[in-house]
Amino acid sequence: MFHRNTLVALALHLGSAWGSPLSKRAAPTVTLDSATVTGVSDGSVSKFLGIPFAQPPTGQYRFQLPQPVPAYNESFLATAFGPSCPQQSITLPIPSGLVAETLDYLTNTIYNIVTPSAEDCLTVNVVTPADATPDSALPVVVWIFVGGFELGGTSTYDGGTIVNRAIELDVPAVYVSMNYRVSAFGFLASQEVKDAGVGNLGLQDQRQALRWVQQYISAFGGDPTKVTIWGESSGAISVALQMVTNGGDTEGLFRAAFMESGSPIPVGDITHGQPYYDALVEETGCSSSADTLECLRDVPYDTLLAAVDQSPSIFAYQSLILAWLPRVDGVFLEADPQYLVEQGSVADIPFISGDCDDEGTLFSLSTLNITTSDQLAEYIQTIWLPDATPDVVTGLLEMYPEDPADGSPFDTSILNALTPQFKRIAAFQGDAVFQAPRRFFLQQRSGKQNLWSFLSKRLKAVPVLGSFHGSDLLNVYGPGDMTDYLVRFVTNLQPDGSTGISWPQYTTEAPNMLTFLDGLIPLEITQDTYRMEAIAYITNVTLTYPI
Repeated sequence: MFHRNTLVALALHLGSAWGSPLSKRAAPTVTLDSATVTGVSDGSVSKFLGIPFAQPPTGQYRFQLPQPVPAYNESFLATAFGPSCPQQSITLPIPSGLVAETLDYLTNTIYNIVTPSAEDCLTVNVVTPADATPDSALPVVVWIFVGGFELGGTSTYDGGTIVNRAIELDVPAVYVSMNYRVSAFGFLASQEVKDAGVGNLGLQDQRQALRWVQQYISAFGGDPTKVTIWGESSGAISVALQMVTNGGDTEGLFRAAFMESGSPIPVGDITHGQPYYDALVEETGCSSSADTLECLRDVPYDTLLAAVDQSPSIFAYQSLILAWLPRVDGVFLEADPQYLVEQGSVADIPFISGDCDDEGTLFSLSTLNITTSDQLAEYIQTIWLPDATPDVVTGLLEMYPEDPADGSPFDTSILNALTPQFKRIAAFQGDAVFQAPRRFFLQQRSGKQNLWSFLSKRLKAVPVLGSFHGSDLLNVYGPGDMTDYLVRFVTNLQPDGSTGISWPQYTTEAPNMLTFLDGLIPLEITQDTYRMEAIAYITNVTLTYPI
């Protein structure tokens, strides 16, 4: 097993290109309120890093809604990232014998999130063209990072890649990224949390950062009326949930959305997290307190973090049935997000939503002990669908047959079958959490707003994992052709441009997907019609039995 703190340095595609050679240009400055903020000059862009957007969520602000920062009245340096929010410890479930090529992909992509962390973590970063002025009125792309709602931060991703490519394409833009609370610090869930109205704090942090953008981005050359929110995985789910909260009213915070491997997922009431909350209370010695939530606010940071690390992570046996994730709290989420979509509680904005072909493979490495159909039925019944009837579980198994040729990585025949059930589990999990919610979202909104969808089938030859979850990030922070579609969408609210191929909109009648491929033909238009019966079945099941 490889603990995240022993992983190798990040690939140049995804991060730490922040440290590229600096030009001799004078350090850039902006004025925020009465403060002069000094950033870093880096070639054709300027970077302003680690700017606080909310008061530190420490002490009595722990497990509270984010509080805005007061006016900036003292000048400061914005030349280094602030720490990430407290990270949940994970161990990648890398089985013995997994080939070196696959391990390299794992450790050199999005799962190598090694970054300093602290509770005082709510900061934003802004990257602008070097010649931007407060009068530039450039479109803005706001990145919401990935990490399974358990870990992650902003320093892993090089926003300069995005801004430089936008400049090259003559569609200059401003890039913003924000930290937000993750794991129990951001997604504590219980009756106590519900009663206090402090659920989904990570999503509330994101919303507060978007309010900061509205107030201050013009100082950096951005146009607050031209903001696109963009994320991958938990970041994309966050984008989707920002679209369905508040009755679909964006409050003018953003005008478009771009989602990679994440949609409105089917989640249940915040009290579903009670067992994890109770375990946290027990681990921290708060069981005897009359007010356990208040007690948790007073627990020493190291004690609390150690207790959080005892909860199952995204790579534990229960996998995508997360301990800490957004849930229906009655405030930010008034109902299951998919019900909100059905009710029309969706921001009326253009959006793009897509997936990788083999979303479930990475998350199925922790269940290699499941080798028979009966064991898989028990796993689904106990972990995924404890309230479902056995007939429902049987139906799922029929939709996802045992033949490895039908499993994920898809289109690899009988190859990559680590166990007799691995490819079957991977197909089910990838559809349940990623493919089915995406298709549901797009089909529900077809004809109501401008929509585009994509499918990444690149890196299909990666052993065991195929076109695995997160592999599309290599194509956007790379840079790659997806970068071009992103920055054009940010600028023009449609992704087409002078390169690549035309990307038609997605409709129920013509569910077009721009499909990214390896080989001589890198792009083609395909139809979102694969596994129609199985995905429809999963959608109905998860609507009835949300996570």
